[in-house]
Amino acid sequence: MSKILQLGSELTLAALEGVARGAWRVALPPAVELRLASNRAFVDALLARGDTAYGVTTGFGRFATTRIGPADVRTLQRNLLLSHAVGVGEPFPTDVVRAMLLLRAQSLARGASGVRPAVVALLAQLLEHRVHPVVPSQGSVGASGDLAPLAHMALVLIGEGEAEVGGERLPGAAALARAGLEPLTLEAKEGLALINGTQSMTALLALALLDAERLAATADVAAAMSVEALLGSHAPFDPAVTRLRPHPGALIVSANMRAILADSQVVLSHADCDRVQDPYSLRAVPQVHGATRGALAHVREVVETELASVTDNPLIVTDDGHERVISAGNFQGQPLALAADYAAIAVAELANISERRVEQLVNPALSGLPGFLTEHGGLDSGLMVAQYTAAALVSENKVLAHPASVDSIPTSANQEDHVSMGAHACRKLGSVLRNARYVIAVELLAAAQGLDFRAPLVPGRGVAAAHAHVRERVPHLGHDRYLKPDLEAVHSTLADGSLLAAVAAAGVELA
Repeated sequence: MSKILQLGSELTLAALEGVARGAWRVALPPAVELRLASNRAFVDALLARGDTAYGVTTGFGRFATTRIGPADVRTLQRNLLLSHAVGVGEPFPTDVVRAMLLLRAQSLARGASGVRPAVVALLAQLLEHRVHPVVPSQGSVGASGDLAPLAHMALVLIGEGEAEVGGERLPGAAALARAGLEPLTLEAKEGLALINGTQSMTALLALALLDAERLAATADVAAAMSVEALLGSHAPFDPAVTRLRPHPGALIVSANMRAILADSQVVLSHADCDRVQDPYSLRAVPQVHGATRGALAHVREVVETELASVTDNPLIVTDDGHERVISAGNFQGQPLALAADYAAIAVAELANISERRVEQLVNPALSGLPGFLTEHGGLDSGLMVAQYTAAALVSENKVLAHPASVDSIPTSANQEDHVSMGAHACRKLGSVLRNARYVIAVELLAAAQGLDFRAPLVPGRGVAAAHAHVRERVPHLGHDRYLKPDLEAVHSTLADGSLLAAVAAAGVELA
């Protein structure tokens, strides 16, 4: 039976992923409907009195001082969505769109945006019936939130725009009809409430964070495989090392390395070798991978705060005994922009050090293994150009890791004079993550090949499990062959989590 997320209750990252990528369903509890209705009643009273409130009885941005008459309130909200839906670029993937729908529904369900229950209910029904708005990925500057992407998402609620249903791209009205749903006529404040927020940024960052956390664990496995293939020392993973410099991430990685390398016969084979110490890419795995873990832990804190936030403007506050409308800046994406930039740098470093381990593996002057990990050097090139690919991706990541959050460009005739570029930061993070996943896939290919040459020595339990899993997908490289399918096969074990599952099945628990 599918799990059900109750909108308006605590939203965890696991639940967000369950809705975005899994079979979780969402429901709007009656208590939340009552809260929304009460909050909406204040907006209706404000309208009845003829009060001035931004976005309710006025225009938007630079037009905040332009009064809108009662007869035009609905037109104002519809025009807002139509005029703001000017995004460009490739559409967001389905999981991002589903996360956006959930996050917008969850924020509105907090009851501080002044929308009717019907608005939140229709967002939930889009998720339920898998009606996925087509949302171009470019066009947000990260304040007033993600206006263009969210406008494209919200258009479908009024029967405009486009949506994907069952693999078919349809006009918004047709998509709703296919699912047996009716479009909404938006009332005062509701169009603004649908697009003023950080839900595009948050969706991108939350899903990337989950993928990055898994990639960090996979990087530990790849590093351990390289340590064994290169006859590296296990001493740097002694608990005494991180006890004397106890950064939380380093403690986790060091423990992971010990678990993955446990029961190694490879390490026994070079117990009396005269090599004093290994290169940094082997010796400093806890410190480098651990720093990435620390960065991702901070990003998780930021994302979890955002999941519990209302990012609308103006805020309709009715839950503290003092009903009022507050124009403020909760839509500002700066917290997410900085976190995404930090995450991109941290993930890029996983790829950086991984590529250096690949070089250690393919370079015979460093590895003691056949050059480029082929028995027939000269006739065969082995993994020579696989390392080039890793190097190219690492170099590309260095460009992408330049922070987006230090940029700003004024919009709305300088009314919105500082923006976060958080959407750029989150999109760049996705690119860095994809590149890093391929780099670590190259390392897994190379390390598996190196371990083949160390047979019959048996590596650590976790290394052996990972090696066997790679070999189930990709055979030993005896002679040159078309290598891209090999790389894609290994990459898929990272993307689908099966490599980590294989290690766990061997009794190796990783943090």
